[in-house]
Amino acid sequence: MTPQAYRLIRPYRQTSAVIFSSPHSGRDYPAAFLAASPLDGRTLRSSEDAFVDSLFDMAPQLGAPLLTACAPRAYIDLNRAPDEFDPGVIEGVVRTGHNPRISSGLGVIPRVVAGGRIIYRGKMPFAEAEARVAAYWQPYHLALRGLLDDTLADFNEAILIDCHSMPHEAIESHARPGQPRPEVVLGDRFGATAAPEVMDRVEAAFAGAGLRVVRNAPFAGAYIAQAYGRPSRQQHVVQVEIDRALYMNETRIEPLAGFAAFRELMARVVADVVGIGRRQLPVAAE
Repeated sequence: MTPQAYRLIRPYRQTSAVIFSSPHSGRDYPAAFLAASPLDGRTLRSSEDAFVDSLFDMAPQLGAPLLTACAPRAYIDLNRAPDEFDPGVIEGVVRTGHNPRISSGLGVIPRVVAGGRIIYRGKMPFAEAEARVAAYWQPYHLALRGLLDDTLADFNEAILIDCHSMPHEAIESHARPGQPRPEVVLGDRFGATAAPEVMDRVEAAFAGAGLRVVRNAPFAGAYIAQAYGRPSRQQHVVQVEIDRALYMNETRIEPLAGFAAFRELMARVVADVVGIGRRQLPVAAE
């Protein structure tokens, strides 16, 4: 049986150049993977962007497509290059130069989950790593490229919102002294992946909902932003990282009691972001 690599929800009619993707919210954990890991299921989920797909799932009703992963990040990381193989977890891989993601165990086949906890008891065959890339990474990115190409052709612009969540502790050290810590981090790789006016309007959408927003620190954008952000050809990517403590219990990986209210707030944000890419229709004559 062919595994399902992604879920794509299209609007009845796409009315905006904005696309939403969630590459780390997948939670279809293969039984063999769970059985082989020394970690329990909840620990394996610690690197998952749990519930992020639900925070953005109103986008198709507002005229924008939503692409979400099925496979979990602990199994394969769709926000890495397909050749970022880690010799620490894959047999037959030769280390070539320094790659900080691979060195930290966060290649396309992750070696660790949050807190540096080891996923595998040993190494996997290279053929297995290649099979995962073929079964999950390639279809997801084929779908993503198709969405970008079609949207660019239809609207002369494409704006990808790459949706993620961040552990609350990850932003503790980045709060300025005497200032409240950020709740949303927007990444455009310091201006390389989105035009300034796009970034400004995405920031305004989150800030307008009362959320504290910063740019590019500690997360500036990873593979998806780098690979697809081409503002010179009107193809923009903005990575969004939302503090998990706003809507979930990070230890239990459960929605907070206020999840529905936060999702309503996010619906307003999504509506404003979708509006960035709406066609400006000519005004009818009186």
